[in-house]
Parts: sequence; C-alpha cells; structure tokens
Amino acid sequence: MYDLPGYVWAMVLTGVIGILATTAVMLYWGAVATGVRRRTAVALGATAYAVFTGWLVLSGLLARGGAYAAGSGPWLAVAFTGVLASLLLATRIPLLSRILTNPTVLPLLVVPNTLRVTGIMFLTVMALGHLPAIFALPAGLGDIAIGLSAPSVARRLARGDRRGAVRFHVLGIVDLVVALTIGFLTGLGPIQPFAVTPSTEPLGLLPLVLVPTVAVPVTIALHIVSLRGLRSVTRSDDDRTRRVLTAAA
Repeated sequence: MYDLPGYVWAMVLTGVIGILATTAVMLYWGAVATGVRRRTAVALGATAYAVFTGWLVLSGLLARGGAYAAGSGPWLAVAFTGVLASLLLATRIPLLSRILTNPTVLPLLVVPNTLRVTGIMFLTVMALGHLPAIFALPAGLGDIAIGLSAPSVARRLARGDRRGAVRFHVLGIVDLVVALTIGFLTGLGPIQPFAVTPSTEPLGLLPLVLVPTVAVPVTIALHIVSLRGLRSVTRSDDDRTRRVLTAAA
C-alpha cells in the first residue's frame, strides 16, 4: 500500500466506483429503452454492478497482497487484458447485444466518461512528488478533457447528432492507451526501459492500481462498444439512403 493522503483515496474511489455504478445504471436505462421488461432491466443492472464490485474488491485484495507491485511479474497487464477481453465477450450475450446495438443507447454509453474528470488525481499525486510529469500530465489532462466533453457529446447523440462522437471515442481510447504505455515504460511494467524519478511504480499499488485494473478496461470497453454502435447506425443510414435512391430511380 502506498502512503497517500486520504483525499487521494477519495478521488480514486469516487472515479472508479462512479464509473462502475454509472455504467450499471446506464445498462438498466438502456434495457428499458430497448423494451426489456423492467424486472429484467433491474436484474441486468444489479448483476453488472455486482460483477464490477466483485472485481473491484478482488483486485484490491490482490493489490494489497503485492500482486501488481513492480517486479512481481506481468500480473497487472494480465488483469487489465483479462477484464477487457471478458467485457467484450460479454457484449456478445444476446440480451446485452440487443441492448448495446440499439441506437438510443449510444448517448447512455457516453455518460460514465464524465467521471474521468477525477483524472485530476494524477496531477495531485504528481504535485505530491509521487508520479512523474511525463505520465501525470497527459494522463490527467487527457482524462479531464474527455470527462468535460462527455456531457455535450451525450446530449448531441440524444438529439440524433452523431458529429464528433467517433472522434470523442477514438480520442478516449488513445488517451487511455497512451497513459498505460507511458506507465509501463516508466516503472509500472516488469522492466523499465526509461528511468525517471519518481517512477510510475505507485500505479501498481493501492489506491491508484484500481484505475488500470478496474476503471480503464471498463471505459475502453464502453468506447469500443460505442464505436461498433456508431458504425452500425451509419451503415443502416447508408443502406436506407441507397434504397431510397434506387426506388427514386
């Protein structure tokens, strides 16, 4: 466990738990919007939150035991990729697939990203002297920018305006991938090709480790699912336009 002030713990937990809870709530509302029975929608949201929370607790226990600490092996990378792969596979479940491919759900999938404004925690930990600027600045500022822009993107999508939505999701993924890459290259991974002081070693310890092992894979999965949905809607619009033009000819 890393010795960080209580307010840093509060920021981390607010961001991570907020993303998980908001995602579960958005799944509920997405199910309702798709026409799923309310009881089933409640069960879906509750199950999603229970699974998310279970992994949050398990990941915290693993971190407490030193599983993700620098020099302990590739377990942080394994946890991240395992959770992301599991989430993307889960989207193939018929009920979830039906909900997530509904165009009315696209704005709901953006909402959890508003919690990324808590990326200010990286800047705070940097100011305390525990994270390098080469990581904290792009990670923190990138998250804040995505979090601040999420509400406007969600509102436009709700009105049927998809302009900028693809760019938002692509930039959201790029921000997270860049942060993870810098983190692993400067102390988080099993090897450290770039020596910086301080290193990113605290990202493998509580409470910060909950971000790459829990919040980041969930957020990337939301971006990927949203991009799939946007592509499907665009394809449907193109097909409809072609049919209209063919009929008119």
